[in-house]
Amino acid sequence: MKNTEIAHRRLHNQGLTKIIFKTPADVVAHLGAVQAQDYGGAKWALGLRIKNCLDSEIDQAFNNGSILRTHLLRPTWHFVTPKDIRWMLMLTAPRVHAANTYYYRKTGLDAATVKRTNSVIAKALRNGNFLTRTEIASALEKAGVSIDDDLRLTYIMMHAELDGVICSGPRKGKQFTYALMDERIPRVREVRREEALAELTKRYFSTRGPASLSDFSWWSGLTMADAQNGINMVKAHFTNVEVNGRMYWIPESGQSAQVKSSSAYLLPNYDEYFIGFKDRSAIGEITKKAGITSDDPFMLANIVILNGQVLGGWKRVLKKDVVHIEINPIKKLSSSEKQSIENAAERFGGFLGCSVSITYNERS
Repeated sequence: MKNTEIAHRRLHNQGLTKIIFKTPADVVAHLGAVQAQDYGGAKWALGLRIKNCLDSEIDQAFNNGSILRTHLLRPTWHFVTPKDIRWMLMLTAPRVHAANTYYYRKTGLDAATVKRTNSVIAKALRNGNFLTRTEIASALEKAGVSIDDDLRLTYIMMHAELDGVICSGPRKGKQFTYALMDERIPRVREVRREEALAELTKRYFSTRGPASLSDFSWWSGLTMADAQNGINMVKAHFTNVEVNGRMYWIPESGQSAQVKSSSAYLLPNYDEYFIGFKDRSAIGEITKKAGITSDDPFMLANIVILNGQVLGGWKRVLKKDVVHIEINPIKKLSSSEKQSIENAAERFGGFLGCSVSITYNERS
């Protein structure tokens, strides 16, 4: 299997080549979790996978709680559905807590302090009282909890998220709020750890395959041993193939996805098409020739994908009813490639409800 086929299969399995999803919750449930520390970029990641989706529809889904935003998997924000949030936290929060140990010590968050801060936050949010981070900080200080700096508040809040005390609430204007999780999300049947591990593993390889053990461990934040145990539990649903000495797992029912060479996508930063993998070489055929590695910061920016491969970067500036898009390709573009990129840009404009202007900064 060549890198081009790996890339094409991933495009297909992630729902980029054939739009089948109707709602933001459908996309998030399919992918399991969607990295979302950049809220605007994460909204576009969902919009790309929904036919004729508008930015406002993602906001509405977020505000009504059909998708949530919290810390799980790796120590960063992700979109997740109410149905999945509890078992994903149960499975992955211990590893995030372990990764945060140094900062818990640095900010004085021992077990007794965390018990107190969680209690204060829960009381402040009770009865559907959605509060911003600043408002929660004020409640903590009124209760006698010292907020010496922003770092301490950050880890107080993250701990409460990981403990399942709080999750995202609806936004107040452009500000994010927090909600009491037990009020925001109805209690559901508890899932055993083994069941959760099997489900997360199956969800990952079904939507990101072909992918490797190390890819899954990176994405999930789980140990290699846990990741391997997950594969062992669900491998009957997948086939495997060795590529350059590495084993890739592929959905058993998946066929080689045929992607037109002119297919282009303007992906947001942290899109799951590339952030979901430790090894991003499968989409780096063009960047490799340009001397850009998969660890380059460029690979975490907004990227242009053509035929499954990274073709360059893009920037956008929104002014009134026009979004100006600047394309920065790493190779000379043909007229058909430009047309495909312009089609992708028009789709982004439609998502925002704006007209589009495009400029190209091609390398000589």
